[in-house]
Amino acid sequence: MSDATQDHVEEQRFVRDDWYGEEITGRHYLRCEFHEVDFSEAVTRNSTFTDCVFGNVRFNASRHTDSAFTGCSFKRCNFFDAEFTGCKLVGASFSECELRPLRVTGGDWSFAGLAGADLRSVAFHSVRMREADLAGANCADAVFADVDLSGAVLHAVKLARADLRGSDLSALDPVNAELAGAIVSPEQAAVLVTSLGLHVRA
Repeated sequence: MSDATQDHVEEQRFVRDDWYGEEITGRHYLRCEFHEVDFSEAVTRNSTFTDCVFGNVRFNASRHTDSAFTGCSFKRCNFFDAEFTGCKLVGASFSECELRPLRVTGGDWSFAGLAGADLRSVAFHSVRMREADLAGANCADAVFADVDLSGAVLHAVKLARADLRGSDLSALDPVNAELAGAIVSPEQAAVLVTSLGLHVRA
């Protein structure tokens, strides 16, 4: 272990540290950099990472509860079997990351940058994702249940066979998305039909 036990850490750089299975509770990291750090099976609770950079970090099977990763940048990170519950990732960006399978329950991922991400079969439940960037993301077979996607960037998003029930789809343009086999509620279907300029009459 290195400085993982400090409660408040600012502008430090961690390289190839082994935080496997680390219990990270009530800690605060500001403008820190993590490169090739092993967070596999680590657990964070009520911890904050603000404007931090994560490069080639392994989050495999990690569990995060009521933690925040606001404004953080993730590049070439692995989130295999990771879980986020009640976490805040507002403004976080993901580039060339392995995000499958990922499970997110609750929390706020507004303005998150997930453009072009491979999100096949991931699960988002009751998550706020206002104005998140999902342009070109592959969300086939994913679950977006009761997710607030208002204002999200959904151009060329792939949602084949995705379960979208209960989610705000007001920002979705059916003409510029792949929706074959997607599951929606009757109310959502009405929103999509309206966005196509159609009028449903009995």
